[in-house]
Amino acid sequence: MRSTRAETHQSLGRGLRVIEATAAIGGAATLSEIARKTALPRSTTHHILRALVDFGYLVQDGDAQPYRLGPRLFRLTRHTWTEEQLAEISMPYLDELSHRTGEGTSLAILRDGIVTIVAKRESEGPVRVVQEVGARRPIYCTAVGKALAAWLPGRELDGIIARTVFERKTVRTITTAAAFRRELAHIRATGFAIDNEEHMTGIRCIATPIRDHSGEVRASLCVVGPTSRVPQRRLAGIRQPLAAVAAGLSARLGHGSTETGGMPTGRAGCTKSDPRSRQNHKQKGGEQR
Repeated sequence: MRSTRAETHQSLGRGLRVIEATAAIGGAATLSEIARKTALPRSTTHHILRALVDFGYLVQDGDAQPYRLGPRLFRLTRHTWTEEQLAEISMPYLDELSHRTGEGTSLAILRDGIVTIVAKRESEGPVRVVQEVGARRPIYCTAVGKALAAWLPGRELDGIIARTVFERKTVRTITTAAAFRRELAHIRATGFAIDNEEHMTGIRCIATPIRDHSGEVRASLCVVGPTSRVPQRRLAGIRQPLAAVAAGLSARLGHGSTETGGMPTGRAGCTKSDPRSRQNHKQKGGEQR
């Protein structure tokens, strides 16, 4: 009995050490780094890592990729990802979306009422919509901003609207709080936000929300391009790949996953729409909005 209890304590202790080591290294670490950090044999470390992946506490995007903290840990601790973690996690999804649409893609978050681009891919076409990571965008006249605003709690949205100066950027810009609220209701009904040359003349975008393990909107995913390549009639065709890739990214953040009473949950986010399932995925340039 003591032997069994000691073995259980040893296994549990090693598993916790591996999780702690992964977090200490920055939330993403290789097998070799974790083995060195924990002073465990490489084979033992690998065995523990695979078990933690099976139970959803760690994830690995591919056999040669680092191990990362999984959504189950964030669900248990009620913490969420940092901007840097979201940017890193989103990159293969932005690549995939750019590959499927031929246009630029971006991921934005809302912090303290400010919309910020945290990751992007530029398109490979001769005409690109260039956008910088870290750039701030108006919440009321950009697709990424409206997709983030549409699902905000009422009091938070009221506060943001009260502080917003509805400056006219183009002839299509929404310039009143009432019109903005009507736009958000439409976005909630359709699931997509559109910037129809509202922020910049000649630029059209479409965005959709990204949810995490809590079910809350954590970011917005966007496709952006010049109106010459993205006429209004093309938006309907972009919705399907945008929704599919957004579903994969949301799943990677734990959305839609269920607790199974201690049974393994498998690799989080490995769905049909998950770009990690592509065998010959090519890294593409993209765009941003």
